[in-house]
Amino acid sequence: MDFRQIISIINQVAKERNIAPEKVIGALEDSIATAYRKEYGERGEIIKAKIDMETGEARFWQEKEVVDETMVRIVEEVPEEEMTEEERGKDAAAKEYEEEEDEEGKLPRYNPERHIFLDEAKKIKKDAILGDILEFPLESKIDFGRIAAQSAKQVVLQKFREAEKETIFGEFRAREGSIVSGTISRVERGIITVDLGKINGVVFPAETVQGEKYPINEKMKFYILAVQEDRRGIPQIVLSRSHPRFVAKLFEAEVPEIVDGTVEIKAIVREAGSRSKMAVYSSSPSIDPVGSCVGQKGIRVMSVTGELGNEKVDIIPWSEEPEEFIAASLAPAAVKSVEIYEDNYAKVIVPDDQLSLAIGKGGQNVRLAAKLTNWKIDVRSESVAYEEKDKEAEESMTPLTEEDLVSDEEKYDLN
Repeated sequence: MDFRQIISIINQVAKERNIAPEKVIGALEDSIATAYRKEYGERGEIIKAKIDMETGEARFWQEKEVVDETMVRIVEEVPEEEMTEEERGKDAAAKEYEEEEDEEGKLPRYNPERHIFLDEAKKIKKDAILGDILEFPLESKIDFGRIAAQSAKQVVLQKFREAEKETIFGEFRAREGSIVSGTISRVERGIITVDLGKINGVVFPAETVQGEKYPINEKMKFYILAVQEDRRGIPQIVLSRSHPRFVAKLFEAEVPEIVDGTVEIKAIVREAGSRSKMAVYSSSPSIDPVGSCVGQKGIRVMSVTGELGNEKVDIIPWSEEPEEFIAASLAPAAVKSVEIYEDNYAKVIVPDDQLSLAIGKGGQNVRLAAKLTNWKIDVRSESVAYEEKDKEAEESMTPLTEEDLVSDEEKYDLN
């Protein structure tokens, strides 16, 4: 087995796939160590291998743990030649099973191929202590047979796939919560597969926008919602077009003031495909946060809404004062007054001609405003509000009784 040639191939492929070659070399070393034990070693031996990256030479050694009678179980050995074929099989299986502690915490069975007692270890290494691992050099071998060579090849290929998976997985995990561009490659049962270049992303039905089209070969932008592994352990990039943060990230790409921190997105809510509301704030008095997001002649907000299929986006100024924030959240409707009550309840009065605009189609505008501000919002028109106040005033008046009409002098007999 020509390790120098194998290392050369590994280095070349690792460079092309942006993978650390050490990850693959490690797997190759484990593979040839296993092959060495099968070809030349004894059952139970722990054999390790190390390949010199420059010379291609392989070094092999056996490892034994330093133990005493309290760390292992000593089982009386029966000479193999005295055993029947069935007994040999059972004994081999028992040794292999008992090399490690079982579920009940039983001590491992003493095996001279993997254990060495302390007194013997001190003859080899004077300062040896319990638990030390001693190394015993083995003769170097390069001929492992056809099966071992094929096994080593398969290990290298498998390790390349795993290392590439880990690299891609790490790359996308670092980009979780950001926007990525991809090409629609397949749509099946409402699940959209997106070609992201090195890997495919998936958009589940809940993360699509109702009414939006996803034609094959169409290039679109997506929000990286999560990076996870599926049941087979394959990296899965979960994408979204409906998440509220998708809108926020689109604005981040268009508004430099958001990137440098002078404008902050405080809250955002969305009913995908229809309307979004975004509250923005700037700690700098010289910066208009709403104007920064809208852009000159509306170019920035139009770029975002264009990507969203002309979904309406209300950009409102965030405020620490609930009355101001709630009034602004009902944009584009004008608000006359906001009354604050306990339990995050607010009564909002709007002009009669603004009532339908404040509530919105199907209650959408007030519903989004409530989510954005985290307040329960009750919208009333001016005329209805005045009628309610008159009614309340009328109900609060107590009718005069005959006693009320008696003069103070008569009531208290002041004379």
